[in-house]
Amino acid sequence: MKKPELLAPAGSFEKAKTAFMYGADAIYAGTSSLSLRTRAEMKDDDLIKTIKYAHEHNKKVYVTINIFAWDDRYEEIKMQAKILNDLKVDGIIVADGGVLETLKEFAPDVDMHISTQANIVSSHDSRFWYKNGAKRVILARELNKAQIKEIVENKPEELETEMFVHGAICFGYSGRCFLSDFLAGRSANLGDCAQSCRWAYNVYVEEKNNPGELLPVEHDDKGTYIFSSKDLCLIKEIPEIVSLGVDSLKIEGRLKTEYYLATVINAYRNAIDDYIENPAGYNHIKYLKEIEKTKTRGLTTFYFNSRDNKDFQDYSGNQYNANYEFGAKVIKRDNDKFIVEIKNRLNVGDTLEIIEPGNINPIEFKITNLWDYETDENIEYINPGKANQKVKMKLPIDAKAGYIIRRKKA
Repeated sequence: MKKPELLAPAGSFEKAKTAFMYGADAIYAGTSSLSLRTRAEMKDDDLIKTIKYAHEHNKKVYVTINIFAWDDRYEEIKMQAKILNDLKVDGIIVADGGVLETLKEFAPDVDMHISTQANIVSSHDSRFWYKNGAKRVILARELNKAQIKEIVENKPEELETEMFVHGAICFGYSGRCFLSDFLAGRSANLGDCAQSCRWAYNVYVEEKNNPGELLPVEHDDKGTYIFSSKDLCLIKEIPEIVSLGVDSLKIEGRLKTEYYLATVINAYRNAIDDYIENPAGYNHIKYLKEIEKTKTRGLTTFYFNSRDNKDFQDYSGNQYNANYEFGAKVIKRDNDKFIVEIKNRLNVGDTLEIIEPGNINPIEFKITNLWDYETDENIEYINPGKANQKVKMKLPIDAKAGYIIRRKKA
């Protein structure tokens, strides 16, 4: 049984370290201006550090240059390609045929991965990209399991496949959408999506005998966010996905927090490893319970089990997670205490959970004391009033730098 790669997003160097700590085999990151998440924090210096760190830890980094590029972007693409070639990045994710040809010339030593933006939905499509230099194809999210099986069984043997298993989906075809550009002047295909599909809309009609008089269409409480979708979650389907023989399982979310990454990556890492070790004993519930402690718009299997599925529209438009939030991140040990960077208000008496890499069961404890980071005086609470604000506390395990702590809301 082949164990697939677990591929996670990283919008910054710190997020990349979190992803690797919690079990990602590889991360994907954008360049500062040539990916579809230009608002991520991964600047060029961070990208260099990330690639070096990954290779030191036998991990991989794939970089996205997956915009649909206008002619005036190609000089920048050539320059970026040369840099990535010199850095020995493990792969470049690309969607545009012209960009692919340019990268093959200016980054000849780097593997080319074809983005989900290219809408790869067949083995015929896969063979086309393979003939044009692709090492891997990232399958369209709209495929069901029978279609994925067909592609995997009939693709060129050397061609790798990758599929999304978790994260945001949208009503644009494999993410190709013009709504943001039309409404906000921010092109999703150039990396600046305003997420217009998540906005609330009011719908009006015009009676033909009364032109210019717009009448509002009444909606019930599920009728406003007409373009918004739930988030993909295929944790239950891990056994079927592994049996398909897909090479890489991808989590979406380069703009997500370290808390989100730690929780979701740890859940999928444990799920994959547990299933490989004991297929008969696989039970997705404990992994799903962890995932549900992150902010989500509701969860859906989208089309994986059936192309007839219509249960993926999110009428509320809101992310929900009523019970948990990002509490803190461990910085280092200080004798019998730990220095942590706080992310939300912490109070003596709060219930916290340490997300321990490799352990699907979080370590729960209550805050019995807090100490001021600078004076060491006892305090009752602390608010995150400034960037990188720290506090001292005792933890029930020998936590390592980078461990993520969640706070259970009262």
